[in-house]
Amino acid sequence: MKTIKLLTLAALTFTIASCASPEERAARLNNTVDTSKSTTETTAEAAVTDSNKTDTMAAAPAPAAPVEPAKEESVGEGLIKKSDCLACHNATKKLVGPAYVNVAGKYPANEENIALLADKIINGGAGVWGDVPMSPHPSVSKDDAKEMVKYILSLKK
Repeated sequence: MKTIKLLTLAALTFTIASCASPEERAARLNNTVDTSKSTTETTAEAAVTDSNKTDTMAAAPAPAAPVEPAKEESVGEGLIKKSDCLACHNATKKLVGPAYVNVAGKYPANEENIALLADKIINGGAGVWGDVPMSPHPSVSKDDAKEMVKYILSLKK
C-alpha cells in the first residue's frame, strides 16, 4: 500500500511540475516549431541578449571561411587508385617509374598518344624512362587504360 501511495505521489508531482501557464506553453511551442532560424541568427541573438544582461559588448562569432567544394575524382584517377599503379608511380615524383606529371610533359594529350600509352599500360613497356620495364596489365580493358591515360595527361604543368 505504501508503494502505491509513493507512486501516486510521484505521478502527481510530475504532472504538476510539467504544467505551465498558457504563455509558457506558447513560448515552448514557438521554440520547438520555429526551426527556420539559422544557427548564426540564434547565436547572434544570444550574443545580443547576453550583452544586454551584462552591459558588456559581446562580439558575434565571425562567419566561417568559405569552403571550396571537393574536387570531383575523374574516372581515370579512380581506376589508378584501385590498381597497382601507385606501387611504381606517383603524381609528382619519380619512384620506380616516372611521375605522372613527367609523362604528361612528354606526351601531348591527343588520341594517338592516348592509344599509345594505353597499349603500354596493357602490354607493358621498357626503354623510354630507363632500364626498369613496366609490367603488363592484361586485365585492364582498353577503355579503362585510356581513362587512366587521360587523367595522367591532364596533370601537365
